[in-house]
Amino acid sequence: MTLSNVLTISRMVLAPVVVALLFPAGLAYRFASLGVFFIAVMTDWYDGYLARKSGKISAWGAFWDPLADKILTLSTFFAFALYEYVAMWMVIAIAARDVLITLLRTYAQYKNKPVVTSVSAKWKTASQMAAIYLIMLYLIAQSYFLDAAMPQWLHWIDEFRLIPVMMHLVTLITIATGVQYLYENRGHLRNLGQFFFRIFAARNLAK
Repeated sequence: MTLSNVLTISRMVLAPVVVALLFPAGLAYRFASLGVFFIAVMTDWYDGYLARKSGKISAWGAFWDPLADKILTLSTFFAFALYEYVAMWMVIAIAARDVLITLLRTYAQYKNKPVVTSVSAKWKTASQMAAIYLIMLYLIAQSYFLDAAMPQWLHWIDEFRLIPVMMHLVTLITIATGVQYLYENRGHLRNLGQFFFRIFAARNLAK
């Protein structure tokens, strides 16, 4: 197993750790969650660096690397939704997009025609990561000023609903890139639809 593959697996392993550290109350846990999330993101960066340096991207890495990003971001967003800092419908929309794209990528991999991650998809991931960082910093600030006077800028975040506005933008970017992804790979999408249709049709005929 290559170092790049180890880094990808470690990112998936760290995802539940990030979520677990978000739930206990306390400033130390919030900092720990942010720290683990930062380490997970750095594994993605270093993984990409190794791929660019070697000029080699394995089929395994091309499939699992973006999936590891999805696992990390979605699990964290679901935790935020349980905290009611992020609307659940946004997380469901993001998850639905990612599930559909993952199905498409899996089918393409099965047909030995792997789908290459687009530049816009990388921007989508970057916007989600940035949103997670900002929400985590907001949670840290809330914990830090819990027993002290809240600074004005923290009140402004709540008053102007900056986190919901930010998440609306992230959701819009996510859906837009998903639509672009499906359009650019509409041949795979059509074949995937026919593939599932044949499976369900065969099952109905067998009954």
